Amino acid sequence: MRVEQLVTFAHSRDACGDDWPLVGRERELAAMDAVAADVLSGGPRVVQLEGSAGIGKSALLSTWWDRNEQFRVLRARCHPLEREFAFGAVRQLFKPLLAAVSDTDRARLLEGSAAATLRALDDAAVPDPPPEAANATAATLRELDALVSRLSRRQPLLLAVDALQWIDQPSLRWLVHFVGRADSDSLPVLIAVTTRSAEGRRLDPLCAELVRPANCHTLVVEPLDVDGVGQLVRTLWGAEEPDEAFCAACHAATGGHPLFVRALLHQAQRSGVKPTTEFRDRIPTVTLSTLGGEISHRLCQASDEVVALARALAFLGDRKPPELLAAYCGTGRAVVQSAAEELRSLGLLRADGNPRFTHPVVRDTVLATLSPEELGVGHARAAQVSCLSGRPDEEVAAHLLAAGPVHGSWVLPALRRAATEALRRGAPETAVTYLRSALHQPLDESERARVLLELGTAASHYDAALAISCVTGALEGLTDESARSDALGVLAYSLLLSRGSRTDLSSVDRKIAALSERPTSGPGAADRELALRMSALRSWMEFERPSVTGPAPAPSPGADDDLTDRTAGERQLLAIRAFHALRAALPAPYVAALIERASVNLPAFSHDLFPLHYFVAQTLLYLDELDTADRLNRHLTREISGRGMELLVSSLTVYRAVLALRRGNIAEALGAAQDAADHASPTGRLPYALTVDTIRIDALLAQGRVEAAENIAATHAVAGQTEVAWERPRFLMSLAALRIAQGELRTGLSLLRESGHHCEALGTVSPAMSPWRSRAVAVHLALGDPGAARALAEQELDLARRCRIPRALGVALRATGTVTDGLRGLDMLAEAVTVLRTTPARLELARACHDFGVALLRRDDKRGARGALRDGLDLAVGCGATALAARLEERLHLAGGRVARSGNQGIRGLTAGEERVCTLAAQGYSNKQIAELLVVSLRTVETHLTGAYRKLGITGRPQLAAAMATTDRCRGGSEPADS
Repeated sequence: MRVEQLVTFAHSRDACGDDWPLVGRERELAAMDAVAADVLSGGPRVVQLEGSAGIGKSALLSTWWDRNEQFRVLRARCHPLEREFAFGAVRQLFKPLLAAVSDTDRARLLEGSAAATLRALDDAAVPDPPPEAANATAATLRELDALVSRLSRRQPLLLAVDALQWIDQPSLRWLVHFVGRADSDSLPVLIAVTTRSAEGRRLDPLCAELVRPANCHTLVVEPLDVDGVGQLVRTLWGAEEPDEAFCAACHAATGGHPLFVRALLHQAQRSGVKPTTEFRDRIPTVTLSTLGGEISHRLCQASDEVVALARALAFLGDRKPPELLAAYCGTGRAVVQSAAEELRSLGLLRADGNPRFTHPVVRDTVLATLSPEELGVGHARAAQVSCLSGRPDEEVAAHLLAAGPVHGSWVLPALRRAATEALRRGAPETAVTYLRSALHQPLDESERARVLLELGTAASHYDAALAISCVTGALEGLTDESARSDALGVLAYSLLLSRGSRTDLSSVDRKIAALSERPTSGPGAADRELALRMSALRSWMEFERPSVTGPAPAPSPGADDDLTDRTAGERQLLAIRAFHALRAALPAPYVAALIERASVNLPAFSHDLFPLHYFVAQTLLYLDELDTADRLNRHLTREISGRGMELLVSSLTVYRAVLALRRGNIAEALGAAQDAADHASPTGRLPYALTVDTIRIDALLAQGRVEAAENIAATHAVAGQTEVAWERPRFLMSLAALRIAQGELRTGLSLLRESGHHCEALGTVSPAMSPWRSRAVAVHLALGDPGAARALAEQELDLARRCRIPRALGVALRATGTVTDGLRGLDMLAEAVTVLRTTPARLELARACHDFGVALLRRDDKRGARGALRDGLDLAVGCGATALAARLEERLHLAGGRVARSGNQGIRGLTAGEERVCTLAAQGYSNKQIAELLVVSLRTVETHLTGAYRKLGITGRPQLAAAMATTDRCRGGSEPADS
């Protein structure tokens, strides 16, 4: 029996079809049944079938779903050329289903989500107007989730993705997003994927996330053992019982590879071989290389028309129309049909009438016979033929990417259209790939600048450094003022999210100034919007890098009378003026009125609106409108959830950490800061890295972990930094607190003064943003300089009364009360406690209770001291501020009070974050559902529950509802009297 005879059967219907039973896969089928049972009882899972080409992964998956009627099966087969198709696999999964159902049923499935879902699934559905790409992505992911949810509630769902290694990134991102969603916990959805192994590839990070052990059960599909080969032998020869030596010889010749075994056995039977010992020496060795070599040899001896068709199928892919194949081959349809029959006779095409290879191995072999130059020429021809035939632009672009440099007047428009379509579908990475290829075309300066701007805009969704590079280049060639304005908006946004960029900010400021100072012309509305937008960008520059422009002048009430909130430019400027007014310690009601005008019905994030959301968020934070700020953060986080915008996700997580710290939720702040640090950017830089470490140092010091705080501080070389940025003064205050905790009082005082100096350089005098004076008061007292302490305290109190922000006023009153003698000082401390009770600043309130209790204790008012100290202790424990709690316990003991060392602290001991999590958990929500509802990480939920169990004196979820109900009833009761 010759090897070339085997080739025909290795790729024939007899070898590849369904006539052969699946044998030797009992273990894999049982494992898949177990995973399916988990899905039916507990929510979505992923199962991965991994193995070499032809090992039977697809057959195993197909056999399993055929015998399991509980699941509705949606399937997709990925192709190497389709890796840049935006949501290509998603379209394969859902389009056939939506096409098959009635119009009424389709409307039900797409209820409330038609626009976003059709953007991903329908080639012709272009919304009017097209959505911002970033928002399109988020909407698409959300509504695909909703579609799967509706389908799975009708019948358990199996999403089968063959050849995952070739899946497009947007589809892969959606799969990862769906598996990680909290509310998918109860959905009966099984995602089954096959991946080809042993190819030396490095697994894509998103693929690795999808198939990580926490989500996925991986089954490695191995070659058949001798018993499995024996079962195939019995199947073919029927009643004849095979000899064990013959089966062993077949196994040795094929390595147990199912495709090779079937080919070998079928040809052996046709050649008159019997499954006995005497025929075992007639069994040749069959491997992938021998089959591939014979395929190549036989194609070389075939007619030119057959070779041309084989190459056309290899380049264009399966199931392409005969007209397209004929155009590629440069012949008529009749010639193509004749060549197809000859390929079928060779066993290389399936017999079902569709022009497709019998196995991916055939395509791989055909392409392997070509040189790199021939591969490029083949893809270039495929691109041109596809373009002229009216194929989708993404198909044309896929061939252009594979071909290398291709020139022609049709190339650039095709790539740009493909990029626009990718953005429409919400796949900015794909758009970047197409536009990078477009830059290799011969372009004039203006055209190149436009492509660079499009490239930078797409890149800004996930890679700020690339966006900066592209948009900076675009500005050199853009002459249209509107386009330059768009470019500067993208550049400013990208600079915000790219800490450590070497971009010359002064040159950026000059470009912004050139547009903002241009005299208006024409009717004026568009010109005015342009000027407002440029003014907003300059204000952002003044805040980010005051060394570039100098600090912004403080606004005065009434200066905003010329602004309404009707246009984007006016709202941007209102938000900026609100923030500058806040920094200048203007009255909080005035600032709040401005920010309310700027943020009413706040639109979705877009580059055109930058930096509107940025300044709204910062102003709400320091106004202490933390609930509103939290809602804004959740809204923005949901908008971008799951679309790969690592930099913006990190920034919003940092903001969440800041919110938690300002509420006094120490553990939550630490967890959110770590979540932000875990979101690495493509360049390895973390936005707001200094802010993250500022939060960590403050939180660790609150926990009394001085050494851990020092380890973080040691990673920053503060000395020698000359650039003034808004993050640095805050970091200096935290570093000062660390040095003071280490006993280095004078070093700490020096750092506080340096922080104040930088704040003045930034134009920031409000103690709501820079309370350095009140922090320095205690240091001056410890150093024996009450005069300096009193002067700083009075300065901060004056500024706090001007800005009228309760937190700032309470902190300043506390500092002033500690340096003021007699009843006046005691009254100030009492007022500080009263004022801070109206704020979300629980940790500051605990500190004020401490100082008030100590002052009462000095006056021998032990009963009053015990009340204040106990309140402070409850707050400190609830915040997780163990260092402060220890001091309060000590003072409470001196005042004659009892201290509960352990046991049930009740709801009063829970932080706000812990209470929110426990409330949802007690209602039956899973950890993943809670994470989704609260827009936090799973780790944060787990941390809150662990801390809450300890404080409530319980061991786990089964006791949580009762514990919450019991302690909630006790909330209104009076505290036991002191003994």
